[in-house]
Amino acid sequence: MTDQAQPRAEALLIGGRSGSGKSSVGWEVAAQLRTAGVGHALIEGDVMGEIYPPPADDPDTSRITQRNLAAVWANYTDLGCHRLVYTNTACVLASETALFTGALGDGTRLIRVLLTASDATVRARLTGRELGSELDQQLRRSDRMARVLDAGVPPETVRVATDGRAVRDIAADVITAAGWKPAG
Repeated sequence: MTDQAQPRAEALLIGGRSGSGKSSVGWEVAAQLRTAGVGHALIEGDVMGEIYPPPADDPDTSRITQRNLAAVWANYTDLGCHRLVYTNTACVLASETALFTGALGDGTRLIRVLLTASDATVRARLTGRELGSELDQQLRRSDRMARVLDAGVPPETVRVATDGRAVRDIAADVITAAGWKPAG
């Protein structure tokens, strides 16, 4: 029996403030990778820790998020997957590294892409999507997170502006940042 080395796991972390386009870009990245025949899995990180009320011993749900991500990733790797596209507001922060190395393994290559958008773009996007009573809260949270993200991402993080650009073009830039273009 020959010992074939498994490819190194890679996680493309797509972060950004609310309204920056993370989900739309993540789904378009997945579509473009499928079209190119590049294997991958897509996880919307927001659902990995969505539990109410949060556990008393895990109020920010970081431990349950890590456990859920590890379980889902184990299922994907059992099927031979070694590339993950993960979207979540804060996933690109340096402080989140332990979550990913704990869930995906220490040898995982983390590729961080921070999507940016102006306040005007974010307001237009969130106004179109937030139909309930939380628009003002979302706008305040988005503004605060824009500052946190700007200050808290590692220097190697690739920043991609989304203002006035087509989702397919943004996704192509994100795939290029990951180096996941197929050969040829």
